[in-house]
Amino acid sequence: MSQNTPLPSVLLIGCGKMGGAMLEGWLEHGLKPSVVLDRHEHTLPAPHIHARSLAEIAPDFTPDIIILAVKPQKANDILAELAQHYPQATLLSVMAGRTIESLKAQFTAAIPGANPTIIRAMPNTPCAIGAGITGLYAPPHATEQQKQNCDRLIRSVGETVWVETEHLIDAVTAVSGSGPAYAFLLAELMEKAGIEQGLPQEQARKLARHTVYGAGALLEQSDLDSAELRTRVTSPGGTTAAALAVLMAPEAWPTTVPKAIAAAAQRAQELSS
Repeated sequence: MSQNTPLPSVLLIGCGKMGGAMLEGWLEHGLKPSVVLDRHEHTLPAPHIHARSLAEIAPDFTPDIIILAVKPQKANDILAELAQHYPQATLLSVMAGRTIESLKAQFTAAIPGANPTIIRAMPNTPCAIGAGITGLYAPPHATEQQKQNCDRLIRSVGETVWVETEHLIDAVTAVSGSGPAYAFLLAELMEKAGIEQGLPQEQARKLARHTVYGAGALLEQSDLDSAELRTRVTSPGGTTAAALAVLMAPEAWPTTVPKAIAAAAQRAQELSS
């Protein structure tokens, strides 16, 4: 989205790690949500926080999208308040583990006649620099306009992928929502290993970080799949082959990476139960 393309009117609720990352990305690109509500005196500077409660928002303000970026366990009270102010809202939830059914039940419990449209999204923290990836799911009754509004909004801070069924949001959470932490861990371990091999800490850090960054950029720009790119940089009998023989041993990455992602997906499922 260009800076000249207006955002849908947006009420962002929550400026923690994920809500704050999205807000940073929008501000970096000159895009400003209509209203930002955060109940806590932390995270981003106060000028970016417009309200600490729904009561502080102008009564004639009706947002196109309300983004729920709060901790799942804190959502119920906010949903009850939202139902009273915006009973026909379009809600974009970025909470892990809270299903559309559970959110709608809490929303309509406060106002029985309320009829929200709830779309789920799982972004990741690179949204803060416009390099995020977000998986989204919309229920069948969501209109094309509602989906387009959400897509345009999220595309301003990265790419989007729409999944066909809601349960796949748990897989998105495990692969890309939590994924930046896996890349950060790789950089962390490479840095430590470089130091063990005799490099000064700052040099080891720079080499590790830029290698992870550059490999990601190459993946993004290349038409080749990741396996082909790996093969092309691995000379038989060379240094890369020696390292990969360790990393690709049956008990190493081919086992631990799927187990880690399965554990993240399982935890997302547990949060929804």
